[in-house]
Amino acid sequence: MNNPGMVWHSQTHLRSRPIAAGQLRAFEAVARHLNFRAAAEELALTQSAVSRQIQALESDVGVDLFLRHTRAVELTSAGAQLLAAVSPSLERIDGAVRQIRQSAGRRSVSLTTFASFASMWLIPRLEAFQQDHPDIDIRVDASDVSVDLSVSDVDLALRYGPASNMPAGAQRLFGEQLTPVASPWLLKSGPPVRQPADLSAYALIEAGDAQQNHLLWLTWQRWFSLQGLQRFQPKRWLYFNYGYQMVQAALAGQGVVLARLPLVAEALDRGDLVEALPGLRIDSPMAYWLIVGPRSDSRQEISAFCRWLHEQASKTRTAIGDGPDPDTLDQID
Repeated sequence: MNNPGMVWHSQTHLRSRPIAAGQLRAFEAVARHLNFRAAAEELALTQSAVSRQIQALESDVGVDLFLRHTRAVELTSAGAQLLAAVSPSLERIDGAVRQIRQSAGRRSVSLTTFASFASMWLIPRLEAFQQDHPDIDIRVDASDVSVDLSVSDVDLALRYGPASNMPAGAQRLFGEQLTPVASPWLLKSGPPVRQPADLSAYALIEAGDAQQNHLLWLTWQRWFSLQGLQRFQPKRWLYFNYGYQMVQAALAGQGVVLARLPLVAEALDRGDLVEALPGLRIDSPMAYWLIVGPRSDSRQEISAFCRWLHEQASKTRTAIGDGPDPDTLDQID
């Protein structure tokens, strides 16, 4: 006859041991897909093998992690609690492994930034860096989703916002002004623009969600309000999702856009765009920032890329007449 005390002691000992890493990997995949077959395909395992790993994990934890329905899988509250801890932990492990592999092979720099900045400022300049550093690979993640550099394998972030929103150590690249710009042939073919009210003869280009998001200072409404025209209406409106789309429409002669000066400085210098009212630039509270990941600043390729970024930023500051920010003097190269 089994001794109940021995059974209880054995179960307690079993549930206090560390969880196997393979079980956690299987759990995270099933929790993400909510499907055993899809998780098995991702992990290159059989569905029965994944099922056994989940059963073993539930046995070790001591509670069910999934509700198994006929055609669906659902996380229990305990499963959701475990997933919240497992997902970031696996991301950090995978990031560390990727960094180790990179350091053992080719030198590389990975960075994240928002799509418009990548398209309009960074990518046109990258060829110059690659010519000087042909042995350094560059990986650009252009997304409007903010990446946490402390838990990812991304080395650098190029971000946009006021100084108050930036973390300690953020390096200011340049500030910005806003100015109405258009294709020169559009302005030559239409009525002359000598004052803000003259823009009523043209289509105005703006972000589709400009009035709903937190970037109201980028809107035509704010610009016209500063010019004393609170109820201005143009010939028509043309809306886009991203800044580079709005500038592309202006380059194609489809209307006038209230552009971020640092992102169109080269187009203005080439004459592809012109300022419709150059004396009516307005300041923005935003700036462009470089943030270096906590595990990346000691690598030579990161230092080389950061020096190059500051050199390019210095040229942009000169082009737009951006002086040092009194609040960030120690952050400007």
